[in-house]
Amino acid sequence: MIDRVATILELAARSSHGSTLTEFARELDAPLSSIQGLVNGLVATGYLDERDRRYTLGPAPYLLIRLAGKPAVTSVAHEDLVALHEETGMTAVLAIVVGSDLYYVDYASSDPRYAYLAEGFVRRSLIRTSTGWVLLAGMDKRDLWAQISALPPDESDRVDRFLAELPRIQRDGVVAAPGASTEADGVSVAVVEDGKTVAAVGIMGSHEEVAKRRGELIEALTRTRTEWEVRRRGHR
Repeated sequence: MIDRVATILELAARSSHGSTLTEFARELDAPLSSIQGLVNGLVATGYLDERDRRYTLGPAPYLLIRLAGKPAVTSVAHEDLVALHEETGMTAVLAIVVGSDLYYVDYASSDPRYAYLAEGFVRRSLIRTSTGWVLLAGMDKRDLWAQISALPPDESDRVDRFLAELPRIQRDGVVAAPGASTEADGVSVAVVEDGKTVAAVGIMGSHEEVAKRRGELIEALTRTRTEWEVRRRGHR
């Protein structure tokens, strides 16, 4: 079983366009029916992503890489978060989704609460954070509906507000002060690599401060996003 999982992950990692179930089965010399369950499990836990029946490596391995001290995404450096923190005086975070949960995998902050969330890899709710709204909006429709349908009934108000904002978020890649959390608020932007949303960068603070500085924070994040996109293109 472990050998099969390792082979599936390696094939997905080596394929730039994704592998199919048939290719997995052929490599493993196993029937499709026995591979389907393994692949479904790897998709559900974030180790594989599926798009148009092709499978690529998902975000979970990058969380393991982060646990080992390596970056979760290639286009956003820790220095980008430090610069945002120094410019705004507020917390800057880098967030990814694994399965149905959100994790802060890097941060720059003077607030120990965010240090705890990031350094402890504490699970966060996608629907209760501005970075989570960005990540949800970047999902394929099937995955998004699966995430939404799995939420408890008491999240219906947040779901309604998110769905009302969804077309705009997908167009702009920005979420500003959605009031998703009772604890804090934020402005967040999508991190897009190879045409796919792989992470989100957010600036977090109190509801009052985020609302007051909303335009300023959007400008800081979108300017920084342009900088890291230019840098990424330059490294290709």
